[in-house]
Amino acid sequence: MQLLLTIVVCLFAGAGAGLGTGFAGMSAAAVITPMLVTFLHIEPYTAVGIALASDVLASAVSAYTYGRNRNLDIRNGLIMMASVLIFTVFTVVGSLVSSLVPSVAMGNFSVIMTLLLGIKFIVRPVMTTKEDMQQIPTRTRIIKSIVCGAIVGFICGFIGAGGGMMMLLILTSVLGYELKTAVGTSVFIMTF
Repeated sequence: MQLLLTIVVCLFAGAGAGLGTGFAGMSAAAVITPMLVTFLHIEPYTAVGIALASDVLASAVSAYTYGRNRNLDIRNGLIMMASVLIFTVFTVVGSLVSSLVPSVAMGNFSVIMTLLLGIKFIVRPVMTTKEDMQQIPTRTRIIKSIVCGAIVGFICGFIGAGGGMMMLLILTSVLGYELKTAVGTSVFIMTF
């Protein structure tokens, strides 16, 4: 019976993660981690590790699909990814800070951030077109990508997630991306 429960939970977690990554550019960790912890009682840090490992493949497949349909900004995605990698120290600091914070507070922070992101996209949907996106100066986009990459790196280290929804918020709200290109660029960055 336990084996059947494990298989069912893993199938639903995988399906939810695949759909969430493909449609919304969210991290697979946002779906897989809560399901593994809640239904299979797996240690939270182990569940996050499993979720982030599966996130790489889901993000790579989604990025390939978005790229094939010309909804991926590789150049600016590489800049933001480089910023995240250069500022890896923020991720380490975020991880160290999270070890000092009680698990309940971390869980509440994650839930509140996800709720706020959902409300933002409902109240103020993304209406940017590709033409509007092209009018933003390259220099402005590069500077914003570097700063936002450092912030996303810290938050990802703190809550232990891949940062897909945070990057989606930054790409649409701060950098002015059209939604499909933002999702494609977000999953491209998450692959690495």
